[in-house]
Amino acid sequence: MVTYVGLMTFTDKGIQSVKDTTKRAAAAREAAKKAGVNMREILWTMGEVDLVSIIEAEDERALAAFSLATAIQGNVRFHSLRAYSASEMDEILAKLP
Repeated sequence: MVTYVGLMTFTDKGIQSVKDTTKRAAAAREAAKKAGVNMREILWTMGEVDLVSIIEAEDERALAAFSLATAIQGNVRFHSLRAYSASEMDEILAKLP
């Protein structure tokens, strides 16, 4: 599994129905599973980003499919960042000259 950090911001549509955000998050978790993605954690935040999630995906295509499915709903804009564990980072650093 590949780990990503998901950063989401509400669209105008999403903020108008913000009272349903936890219900939408639960539905997103279920949709993620169907795409081969595990939303390990979903956190609501204050500031430039409205939600942060820790996501594990089978591969980048699975994450792309999930991202597009999320975008179609129109409630959030989704950005993902590839994340590395300490052991993965050690493997990367071992390849440095």
